[in-house]
Amino acid sequence: METITKYFNAEKYEGVLFVLTGVLAIAIATYSLTKIKVPFYNGLAYPLIAVAIIQIVVGSAVYFRSPQDIKRMDNFIKTDKAAVKTIEIPRMQLVMRNFVLYRWIELALLLAGLSLVIGIQTMNLWKGIGCGLSVQAGLMLLLDFFAESRGKVYLNYLQSLQ
Repeated sequence: METITKYFNAEKYEGVLFVLTGVLAIAIATYSLTKIKVPFYNGLAYPLIAVAIIQIVVGSAVYFRSPQDIKRMDNFIKTDKAAVKTIEIPRMQLVMRNFVLYRWIELALLLAGLSLVIGIQTMNLWKGIGCGLSVQAGLMLLLDFFAESRGKVYLNYLQSLQ
């Protein structure tokens, strides 16, 4: 049970990190749009806000869901070990497949952003969009790397229970 609690608490804490990152990105974007008002910084703000909304929604969902996940898994372990095999392992296998999809999307966005940063010579709206996109995609790629690593450990643990 310790492995389960550790996994979901780590997910919960990363959810907080997602929310804080999103709030910070929105603060930077808001400042860029309202105070700086230069095309590059306006461009920077748009992907910061778009991805921040995702970060806040996903981070909040993970944060509030994690305690229920611990209780659900505690119940499975104590009363219905078959549910680990029929419910939790398939759920985690899907989560792990989704991480592969997320990684490809994040890499594509990172490369698109870097292409704009490198390919555009002037500090204009598009270069700002590329910079913001690169930062957010790179950050999401990093955070999902850690989440995927924890997921692998957790899935291996679940499979060892069989």
